Formats: sequence, structure tokens, C-alpha cells
Amino acid sequence: MADQQAPDATVQQQDGTVVEGAQAQGGEGEMTSTSLGDGLTVESNWTEVTETFDAMDLREDLLRGIYSYGFEAPSAIQQRGIKPILLGNDTIAQAQSGTGKTATFAISALQKLDMDRRETQALILSPTRELAVQTQKVILALGDYMGAAVHCCVGGTAVRDDIRILQEGVHIVVGTPGRIWDMLGRNAIRTESVGLFILDEADEMLSRGFRDQIYEVFRFLPEKVQVALFSATMPLEVLEVSRRFMRDPVRILVKRDELTLEGIKQFYVAVEKEEWKFGTLCDLYETLTITQAIIYCNTRRKVDWLTEKMRSKDFTVSAMHGDMDQKERELIMREFRSGSSRVLITTDLLARGIDVQQVSLVINYDLPTNRENYIHRIGRGGRFGRKGVAINFLTAGDVRYLRDIEQFYSTQIEEMPMDVADYV
Repeated sequence: MADQQAPDATVQQQDGTVVEGAQAQGGEGEMTSTSLGDGLTVESNWTEVTETFDAMDLREDLLRGIYSYGFEAPSAIQQRGIKPILLGNDTIAQAQSGTGKTATFAISALQKLDMDRRETQALILSPTRELAVQTQKVILALGDYMGAAVHCCVGGTAVRDDIRILQEGVHIVVGTPGRIWDMLGRNAIRTESVGLFILDEADEMLSRGFRDQIYEVFRFLPEKVQVALFSATMPLEVLEVSRRFMRDPVRILVKRDELTLEGIKQFYVAVEKEEWKFGTLCDLYETLTITQAIIYCNTRRKVDWLTEKMRSKDFTVSAMHGDMDQKERELIMREFRSGSSRVLITTDLLARGIDVQQVSLVINYDLPTNRENYIHRIGRGGRFGRKGVAINFLTAGDVRYLRDIEQFYSTQIEEMPMDVADYV
């Protein structure tokens, strides 16, 4: 455990009776609490904020990976959550999806690796195959310059392949509870060097009925393993896990990232058919003398297709998505930041890592399938107070999604006026 021992978090009833632990310490207005139902609340007990990645004392090759991935400044959960894990504290972080928690534990796990030992040193459990695969990709990208070996163990893949790769030795294993438990039972994952155990989306995992398997996984781990638990909500089952397996955990509660739609003019363009979107985009390209723009598509295939079509019409565009290798993404982000490339076509995967000051126009070629991604695509960190324009291409099938977004964010999206160029 670290020198800076966090006080126990308070679990209080609404009448103020303390149910567990000591009174949580105050902090500069960062304190938040969450209701657990049954009149219980749980409070943060960690107030330290590290505002830049440079101030986190990270290894040089990891910092390179962070910046080349497209991150510029840490999100609220990253500013609070990385440090206590690096100090060796058991940590409970409550944060909504989309706040940057995957990178919080990915950076922490990578920083704690001893690269001279090709042994499993961090184990990460995810509730779904998709999330496990996505987590593996993020860790590989961030740890690219370190040469970190990361393996993903999920159902539906060949058991013997898992066993072979694990026996060759990897630094980090990420996977779903069932397959991880199976690999532990077969002695394919050796746990004597596992120093960090991460439960991602713990509430989701417990609601899917993985509790017994999670408890079984704990039985295989060293007694002094450090535990980090990430959860969007704090149901009593999550607290039960924390009570049984964690030592004086630091608790961090982060509200949604303060992204705002203030100052952003939002418009839609009705496009009768999907195939007419391309012509609409070409028309817009002519109309707007853009400082810089980002165009979002929902799939990597669409990004590639649109990039090719735009270039065939002699429009200069850059493209970026998760299938590209790290070096390529790094180069594209550098060109875009410097302004030598003005139009970037990308997917949601990178929506959260891009915060380019001079972007004044965002075009949703496809409306996001997840309404939370809407604010990540077009929203602005309130403190930057920048102005901007968002244009949404709308087919008939998209109308109800647009209404849903308007309602969710209490905002209005109007039809694009003829003089839209004046707003950019």
C-alpha cells in the first residue's frame, strides 16, 4: 500500500448515520456522492487531481503511445484515477462509459509492468467479448512503443490457441470471466506475478450473473494482489465484492465529463436516400471555406469508402480508424493538428481522443448509433468556450434518432440555412 493512505469511504444513511468506515475527507468542490438505494450513499475519498499526462511521472515510451493515440489532456477520471492505482491503492472508480475509464486502467497497468519479465502481471475482466477485444486494442495501441504483449481470452475462440499464446508469455491478459476462469483452471495463466487485477464494468458483470466466476478467479490470485474496480453504478453487489476482496479502497466518483453543446450551432440536412449523402457532402465542401472539419461515419468500411470517393473527386481528406496501425494514426493526427490536413474522416472510436482547438465544423455523415456519442463528437469542453457548427445528414429512418438526441440533450437541431457558411 502507498504512503498516502486514503481514508475509508463513508456509507451513510439519509439520516446521517454512518454505516461503514470513517468520514470521507473534503476536497476542492470535487466531492461527489452516489445513492445506493435503501437510503445509502457512498462518497469519494480521493481529491487529488493531476491535470496533464506529463505530470503523472509516466515512462517515456508510454507517454509517446498516449500522445500518438490522439489524447491531449486527461479526462476527469484519468486526472483522478491513474495516480492512486500507480501508488498501489486498491481503487473503486465510478464513472459512466464514455468518460475515458478504459485508458485510465490501461495506462495504469502499462506503467506498472516490468518489461524484462514476460509474465502475466495484470489481469482484466470485462463483461462482454466485444468490450474485451476493444480493451485489448486500446492497451496495445497505448503500449505500442513499450512492446507490451497483451492477449484477449474470450469464448468462441480456440482454447488451444489461448493456451499456446499464454504459455509463450504475455504481460497483460484481458478477457471474459468464463474463459479466464477456464484458463486459470488449466494452469495456462500463471498468477504468481499478477500484481494488478481490474474489474471493468463491475455492475454489468454482476448483473449478467458472473459473480460466482469472479469469486473463483479471486481464489487463483496472490493474496496481496492490487484490485481496481470500475463501475457505472454502485449497486450493493458491487460494494459486497469490494468489501470481500479490497483493502481500504480509494473511492473516486466522477460525474459525466463536462461537455457542453453551448455555442454549437446544430443543423440537419434532409437527404432522401443514403446514396445522396455523398453529393450533399461535395456541395458543402464547395460552399464552406472550412478552417478544419471532422466528418464522422459509423463504420471503418464507410470511412475507407468515403475517403476514396472524396479523393477521386480531388478533395484533399485524411482518414483515421482503429484498424490502422499506430504509426499511421500518429502521422495523420500530427498533420491534422498542424493544419496541413484540413478534413479528417473518422469513426467514433477516436471521437473522444480528438480535441483539436481549431475544429469549427463537425459533419455527422452518419448519425451516431449511440446518443451519448453525439456529445463526444460535437461537444466542447466548456472551459474552452469555443464556437462551432455541427451538420447532421438525415435520412428518413434517422428522424426518430434525431428527435431522441434533441430530447436527451434538451437541445434544438434546425434545418440547415442557405447562409450556413456565415456561421463557421
